[in-house]
Amino acid sequence: MVEERKELPLDHGQAYWRAPAVISHMAGSTDAAKVTSDFAALAEYLPTLCWIARGDGYIVWYNRRWHDYCGTTAEQMEGWGWTSVHDPARLPEVMRRWETAIADGAPFEMVFPLKGADGRFRPFLTRIVPVRNEGSEIVRWLGVNTEIGAQIQAEAALAASEAKYEVLTDAMPQMVWSTLPDGYHDYYNAQWYRFTGMPAGSTDGDAWNDVFHPEDQARAWERWQASLASGEPYEIEYRLRHHSGEYRWVLGRALPVRSANGEIIRWIGTCTDIHDAKLTAERNELLSRELSHRIKNIFAVISGLVNLTGRRAGELRPLMNELLGRIAALGRAHEFARPHSPESKPNLGQSSLLGLLAELLKPYDADGRIHIHGVDTILDDKGATPIALVVHELATNAAKYGALSTPSGDLDVAVDRQGDTIFITWQEAGGPPVEGEPSRQGFGTQLSELSVQRQLGGSIMKQWRAEGLCVVIQVEARQLHRGV
Repeated sequence: MVEERKELPLDHGQAYWRAPAVISHMAGSTDAAKVTSDFAALAEYLPTLCWIARGDGYIVWYNRRWHDYCGTTAEQMEGWGWTSVHDPARLPEVMRRWETAIADGAPFEMVFPLKGADGRFRPFLTRIVPVRNEGSEIVRWLGVNTEIGAQIQAEAALAASEAKYEVLTDAMPQMVWSTLPDGYHDYYNAQWYRFTGMPAGSTDGDAWNDVFHPEDQARAWERWQASLASGEPYEIEYRLRHHSGEYRWVLGRALPVRSANGEIIRWIGTCTDIHDAKLTAERNELLSRELSHRIKNIFAVISGLVNLTGRRAGELRPLMNELLGRIAALGRAHEFARPHSPESKPNLGQSSLLGLLAELLKPYDADGRIHIHGVDTILDDKGATPIALVVHELATNAAKYGALSTPSGDLDVAVDRQGDTIFITWQEAGGPPVEGEPSRQGFGTQLSELSVQRQLGGSIMKQWRAEGLCVVIQVEARQLHRGV
């Protein structure tokens, strides 16, 4: 099979490119010499390894990059000398596939290691294509070897990372999913399929919407599309079909994963089963509303009894009217502080903080002992309910144990503003001596403090001074009303 190569010297690629056989197949114009010369120069300095073989596979030329990498000479690589830089363990497979390609006249592609001048083997992607003459005979083979070590390492690292991600998400006690930037769902963890009972892959793409409750589908889809368009986090409660056929409430959340330049490259989401907690919360809310309704009825019953007494004893009528006014004011204070449903919450519009305080404390101000003053600010139902809950609790305790429990006591309520921060200072004086902080807090006190801390992000500080309790409520003004 080996033949002489007199017209194909190995030391200069340009000589090979001037061969008539190559020119006729690769140029085909009067400027063929110039074209092939330019092409030869390009091939010689390509940053990848390339070479040319005859139709029978005998290699006749390598570019400079090949010899720089392998540390070889043209004479060493002539013909089948390339086998010396191959991994002996992989060489038989390479030879078999190369000989098959030569026999079939088919393009060749394979990944195998090549030994560098430093003695290290590195993986290369090798591609070889045949060049045919007018009679469709293969007269040359053109081959390139591209080093892909970094790519293989990156793919291996990615595969390991994805494996760890899958193990982690499958071990999580909640459903995890991810999407492409356009929202196409391409991954769900084992918990999702365990919860829904759906076959693996059946909810990819947009098919996830089919396992939502029919009444929640449009709402969930609209919210998801809004997040995709804006890049804002996704959060919604909806009912998801359990494998038992029951629809259960879940909390769906998703956050965008962004690249270094801020582009969204993926969305990662979770679904958390909140069904039992939601039912418990609904029962507690119903119980609170029922209890509040009963208390409201008690105010009405008391007012009726007082009114009836006043009609029977005419001389007490002026006193009864004053008492009825105080009972009504106490009922209004309770209306602010009681738990509300979306339908029952008071519609204040934009009201005044000083006005709210005056309304809440009116039932306790029998003879002008309560002083309310300071910088006013607007608020609506967002801020009114938690503030009312705290003030109502403080006023009730002051009437039972503090400054308002004795004729000599008084109460000063001052509102101050520093920047965006509102300070409400509650100062009692003239009541029974304060011996220190109580050993225990009642439920009402705990509830009122938590309402300010959790609903308004504010704080409450208490000082048990000898002359009377001092309370400072601190909250950001923007938390007292909506839309600001």
